[in-house]
Amino acid sequence: MKTAKADVKLPTHKRIEAVKKNLQRNWQIYIFLLPAVIYFIVMHYVPMYGVQIAFKDFIATKGIWGSPWKGFDHFIRFFDSYYFWRLLKNTIILSGYQLILFPLPIILALSLHEVKNGWFKKWAQTLTYAPHFISVVVVVGMIVIFLDPTTGLVNRLIVAFGGDPIPFLTSPKWFRHVFTWSGVWQTLGWGSIIYLAALSGVNPELHEAAKVDGASRIQRILHINIPSILPTIVVLFILNIGSFMTVGFEKVLLMQNDLNVSTSDVIQTFVYQTGLLEGQYSFAAAIGLFDSVINITLLVMFNYLARKATDSSLW
Repeated sequence: MKTAKADVKLPTHKRIEAVKKNLQRNWQIYIFLLPAVIYFIVMHYVPMYGVQIAFKDFIATKGIWGSPWKGFDHFIRFFDSYYFWRLLKNTIILSGYQLILFPLPIILALSLHEVKNGWFKKWAQTLTYAPHFISVVVVVGMIVIFLDPTTGLVNRLIVAFGGDPIPFLTSPKWFRHVFTWSGVWQTLGWGSIIYLAALSGVNPELHEAAKVDGASRIQRILHINIPSILPTIVVLFILNIGSFMTVGFEKVLLMQNDLNVSTSDVIQTFVYQTGLLEGQYSFAAAIGLFDSVINITLLVMFNYLARKATDSSLW
């Protein structure tokens, strides 16, 4: 087999010719692809030129090239700071909490796929999709209104059943729960769309054959539906891992206050504070680069593990 693979490998000039023929044959497709490529180059790769700010003492009047070189001083300062471990801990816990709930959209998609009543299925899909289109600012406003200790609906119900009002938004121990579960409410239905699309591609004959063999609905879900959408699950899980350290910055910032800052202060909010509010651009760039390096490392590592374990991966 190794000899056969070696024989199949073409010389460089022949591979170049093959690429040219492919371009000539499919030039219309590449033209459609060109705007997306240009967008990523201009908006994602060109700005990476500014990453060097993390290694300099950036002075706006001198520009990036003219600013003095600092090496790893900003990174060392961040690692030695008293708030480093608190920021890292809060970010990991909040991201891990959200990652634990990753299967919920899969469960919703499997449930909706099994619904036979067309009217109820459409109603349920609309009900679960709708929160996705509400802006983060509005969602946080709704959270504030519903969880207010004196006038909020939730606390009024707690008092009606004999309990004491709970300061959800000012209590550090409640912040992570409120943040995560409100996010689940907002994104659950939208996150299930891809899985529903994957389930629509499952061959109905597999289910018919399973019914003939006496398989129950649960058995068909476990042995037909889930294995069929497993590649989709793996790819989306890898993408989630790739943004593990990227917590929803806007929502955290809107929900943050002086009383819950011990659990709500994450790396991204700290970058915003030090970079935009305090003008420490190089220090903030170093922290952001550290955050991105962790995300890239996790992405590559889990992509490798997924490719070895399931033969499904991003590349």
